[in-house]
Amino acid sequence: MLFNVCSCVGSSPLAVGLGPLCAGGAGFVTAMMATLAASARTQPAKTLRAAVPVVDKLAVRIVTDNIVIQFVPTEKRDGLTVERKSGNTFPDKPPRTMLNGEWGLAMHAQSFAAGVERNVMIDFGYTPEVLLNNIDILQIDPAVFDALVLSHGHYDHFGGMVGFLNATKGKLKPKMPFYVGGEDCFCIRRNPGGQFGALDRKAIMDADLTLMMASEPAIVADHAFTTGRIGQTSFEKPLQPSTEIIGINADGFGCFAEDMPAEKNTGTYIPDDFDHEIATNYVVKDQGLVVLTSCSHRGVINTVRQAIAASGVNKVLAVVGGFHVVPPLGDDYINKTIEEFRAIDPKYLIVGHCTGDRFYDLARAALGDKVIHSAVGMRLVFGT
Repeated sequence: MLFNVCSCVGSSPLAVGLGPLCAGGAGFVTAMMATLAASARTQPAKTLRAAVPVVDKLAVRIVTDNIVIQFVPTEKRDGLTVERKSGNTFPDKPPRTMLNGEWGLAMHAQSFAAGVERNVMIDFGYTPEVLLNNIDILQIDPAVFDALVLSHGHYDHFGGMVGFLNATKGKLKPKMPFYVGGEDCFCIRRNPGGQFGALDRKAIMDADLTLMMASEPAIVADHAFTTGRIGQTSFEKPLQPSTEIIGINADGFGCFAEDMPAEKNTGTYIPDDFDHEIATNYVVKDQGLVVLTSCSHRGVINTVRQAIAASGVNKVLAVVGGFHVVPPLGDDYINKTIEEFRAIDPKYLIVGHCTGDRFYDLARAALGDKVIHSAVGMRLVFGT
């Protein structure tokens, strides 16, 4: 009943055991039982309905990002301290003891409110090797995490997850919530270069986590909230670098057909609309809204607007993460985005991952020092 039987898809080099998307044999029965067990341990997230949480202080550490910037000093600005860390720079040490950059994103958000601390891990980068290396150098203790959030089902945001969960087995808090924006997060995907993997639901269950579906704005670890689904309210349209297919394959990877819109269940790959993508957000006391966009496939302006609508807070302190303003988007599109940001008037734009150099160049020219380039190891401290 839960399985979409359709033409075989083939295997993915990015998800171990990602077999054909078709039924048959004992392997399929085993996968079915494991998938049913996972479904039983899935819950709807606590919806944001009352007043939005407010924190006194928020520190966002960039754990994985595209670049490492060496030897740039810490700086203080109005409402923001930018701490920078280069990692080990001794020439007689192996390269793995340096902070590493890669195509992908992972962030650690540490918040404080009324003397209570909460810690949230947002995304997992592209590889576990880089993620675990950087966590070790940055001295982040996974045992402190109160929640995990995955922004969307792209490999450069979940690729390090299984390795991270294996390395931290027995260290994470039991039944800790793992937030996703919807069942679509688990669908098998392709990008123009071929297979793009699928999120490992079984690994989440085996790590004794509680899978939380957050299609609506939801509270995360008491201090944060997700956007829920991001509407299309601006000129932006989702770029479509990937396609997805509905159903569960013989190894248990994929998304439940019955939990997906019927029109998407075509039996073949369809354009990815990223309807499941979510951003993670905080309101800093007397300072405003901090939006951790992750990748902004639904549009960075749409993402910020959704965070404003969900929280009722119009004052934006910072937008942090990937803005997804990349080729083939031209200068006209980029300049429209900059003008939208000018109207929203965030105090800071901290751009990284999939933002694109051209956006950074034009935004920096138009908006000046409020535009800051993200880098691995950077710690952004908001509030007092």
